[in-house]
Amino acid sequence: MVERLYLRDLVTFDTLELEFEQGLVVFSGPSGAGKSVLMSALLSSFGFATQGAAALCEINLLKPAKLKSDTYVLDEVVTIKTLKKEKLRYFIEGQNISKKTLGELFNPYIRYLSVRDKGGFESETLLELIDNALMAKDKGYRKLRKEYIKRYENYKSKVQELEKIREHEARLAELIEFTTYEIEKIERIDPKPGEEEELLKVKQQLSRVDKIKEALEKASGIFAYESSVEEVYRLLDKDGGLVFEALNQLRADFEETHLLADELEETDVESVLDRLGDLTALKNRYGSIEESLAYKEKKRKELAGYENIERDKSMLEQFLAFEYAELSILAGKMSQERKRKAEAMEEHLAAYLSDLKLPRMQFLFDAVELHTLGTDAVTIKLGDSETSTLSGGEFNRLRLALMTVGMDENKEKQGVLILDEIDANVSGDESIAIANMITKLSSVYQIFAISHQPHLAAKAHQHIVVKREGNRSRAEVLDEKGRIEEISRIIAGENPTAQAVAFAQKLRS
Repeated sequence: MVERLYLRDLVTFDTLELEFEQGLVVFSGPSGAGKSVLMSALLSSFGFATQGAAALCEINLLKPAKLKSDTYVLDEVVTIKTLKKEKLRYFIEGQNISKKTLGELFNPYIRYLSVRDKGGFESETLLELIDNALMAKDKGYRKLRKEYIKRYENYKSKVQELEKIREHEARLAELIEFTTYEIEKIERIDPKPGEEEELLKVKQQLSRVDKIKEALEKASGIFAYESSVEEVYRLLDKDGGLVFEALNQLRADFEETHLLADELEETDVESVLDRLGDLTALKNRYGSIEESLAYKEKKRKELAGYENIERDKSMLEQFLAFEYAELSILAGKMSQERKRKAEAMEEHLAAYLSDLKLPRMQFLFDAVELHTLGTDAVTIKLGDSETSTLSGGEFNRLRLALMTVGMDENKEKQGVLILDEIDANVSGDESIAIANMITKLSSVYQIFAISHQPHLAAKAHQHIVVKREGNRSRAEVLDEKGRIEEISRIIAGENPTAQAVAFAQKLRS
């Protein structure tokens, strides 16, 4: 509920402060007095697009029970302020807020109906209207709808997950092929740590095998003098143990070298060079043999991950097929309940539409693909007319009738409803019917309405007149005497007759 409005420097208003009551608040006054300008300030404070804004506008409203924000700290009485200098700035509880965020925050609680607005008959809006009527009295439907929406949100997220996998499917196949190739290439070479150093040593020995054999042959002649050396030491009576030990070691080394030379002669030089070439290629590609082996293990894990994705895709497809079938069953049950309720609402609407001089209305259901609210798409026809062909007056009268039926089904408080000349250019009977419906709606909405009709003004819980004095405007809350005078003016003009006054008194009685 909006409790207070304060503004300064708004077109023809210098300053203005108004305190509002719950229920129906009607603004009236001569054309051009500033009613629409005043309403624009109210709308602007909630983020609606308007033609003009005050230099300062401050609104205090009781915080709706369900209004919550993770970003802004909200008191029980919320203060919204707009300041206009070079540009219009918005504040909530003294904190900066963007126009878009402000509109999104209050969108569920502030509704604006204008003659120029042709919204409100979208399929989703109509489905919500029918669903709210069902949920108000049917706990089973409320549980059914809640289950469907929860499961559909999960289904939708899984569909998006599958779409991402499919988007990358061609790339995934390439990755699997490339990763498999790299693993197989390293496995085919099968490198061993330290192997390259050993092969390089063999290569070096191979390059010198002939020289080694030639040197061994010449050096082996030393053993021909071994017995002579032994005789010298014997004759000198000296210990030659160290010399003969060295000769024995030399003999063992020569024999080992002979064996190595024989092995080298049998070694396939080309295979050694090829093996060294493979190992060098791995080093050039990965940095070292150890790094190539680590890379192979990393790629093995990646390959297992890619294969898991393929398995996940298959499991996702199976889950989605099953869940689609289950959701279709739930949506079908919801659709049956909606159609039953829609028929009852059509009957309920008939009396209101008759009072508004409108033909019967019909809900038309079409089956569509699964969406957030099931498989229903809903449109309406008024008599033989599509909503797109209705006049502004017919459109708004039909909207009022639908809102009234919705209120009859669900008596919960609905926030604030702002009406801009909703009863303009209608007959007396239509004006009475509109006034009655708006009065009914005021039991669940706080309603701000501009009106030029006596019936709506007479039913207001609070009547505010807007007057123009010279080039300045002012507004005041009327007492009972003032209300009779203003309703008389609406009926008969600036100089009302006694009959007009009597009629105004009758409307107020």
